[in-house]
Amino acid sequence: MADNQAIGLSPCAAPGTVCVLGIDLGTTSVKAALVVETAQGQIVTQSCSRETQAQADSPAAGAQGMEQDVQKIIKALNECLAAFPQEHLQRVSRIGISGQMHGVVFWKTNQGCKWAKSGTGHTFQPGEVSHLITWQDGRCSSSFLSSLPQPQSHLSVATGFGCATIYWYLKNSPEFLKPFDAAGTIHDYVVAMLCDLERPLMSVQNAASWGYFNSRSKSWNTEILRESGFPLDLLPEVGDPGDIAGRMPHDWHGIPKGAEVGIALGDFQCSVYSCMTERTDAVLNISTSAQLTVPMPLGFQPPETPDSLSAVAYFPYFDGYDVLESRVYTQMINAALAQNATRLSICPTVFGERHMPEQLASVTSIAASELSLGHVTRALCHGIIQNLHSMLPFQHLKEAGVKRILGSGSALSRNEVLKQEVEKTFPLPVIYGKDVDAAVGAAMVMLHRR
Repeated sequence: MADNQAIGLSPCAAPGTVCVLGIDLGTTSVKAALVVETAQGQIVTQSCSRETQAQADSPAAGAQGMEQDVQKIIKALNECLAAFPQEHLQRVSRIGISGQMHGVVFWKTNQGCKWAKSGTGHTFQPGEVSHLITWQDGRCSSSFLSSLPQPQSHLSVATGFGCATIYWYLKNSPEFLKPFDAAGTIHDYVVAMLCDLERPLMSVQNAASWGYFNSRSKSWNTEILRESGFPLDLLPEVGDPGDIAGRMPHDWHGIPKGAEVGIALGDFQCSVYSCMTERTDAVLNISTSAQLTVPMPLGFQPPETPDSLSAVAYFPYFDGYDVLESRVYTQMINAALAQNATRLSICPTVFGERHMPEQLASVTSIAASELSLGHVTRALCHGIIQNLHSMLPFQHLKEAGVKRILGSGSALSRNEVLKQEVEKTFPLPVIYGKDVDAAVGAAMVMLHRR
């Protein structure tokens, strides 16, 4: 399925105008956006997305595994770029790339991809590359995670984290790792291929999402990992968000040879960056998942040790400060709008939360009078917002100096009941329509780099 949009007047076509390409390698789709800065601000001149349909079997982990075929992800990326006008791509001088965090893909250095000539220049196809084990992977059970060494980090290690997955292979299938000498997230892989890097380069954003990374010192927990037999040669080098990873030694889909490629960024951070304009903003995004995010004060340092029971997680952002996050139609909405309140209570955590995986969904206070479509929809919307509020209460937002909430995401934009529940729960001005876009955010990071 394709989703192509042309927005604005295509300023990339104007002579002398610099275009930046942003790419987001998401969980289900790949998106690319061309962004240019004009006197009026940023303009997305054109965007394109492709579903990857990359879900793959996981022979080693069975039903608990969640893997994707890297061949299909790169195929979707190539199709995406091929849809852009050549005259636009030929003016691209910088590329910013983000993607799904936490996951891991393995490859063989110098054999990770194969470059080939195409009608629009060079393209690459994956070579000696494993499947992507995604952030949704569930092979690391609670008992397995408890057997791992305690990290020297403010973040606990969870299933789906890159380092946890590597530990799992060490214990359960060590022969799997033998052919590979490099590892990273899927977007780290793409950056390494585009720049022909001898060793992967990872931003502190992605490193923190892998586990066993100290965000204060910006370094891996090498001593802890070495003592437990972890293959340290698989750990990428680490750099800051906005750094240049390298220059392309080939042209790519018409993008000129020598274009700068930024170090790969976290999709979460890029999504926030694409819409947060003030440090006193909070970003509420409700789509496939739900996140409520606020920036921390300049100079903030996260705790030195993880709190596995805390719903609040701190992630490295840009410019030296962090962000904290807590995880989580028509007939239904109309029925719920007519139902202002209900005693029915729904806890919507079907998949649990990362800090409380055992907290599954539940329905309580069930009565015959509370079973209408309006009651159920109202209770569900209330439960979604209350779950977010339980993890990051209004009082915390107030203490952080938040003055307004930017509401985004398709579920929120189309659901008036959710909006009502947000406004009842968080007594702050709420601005809707500030949709997050990781591809645009990745481009903006490179656009603002001086």
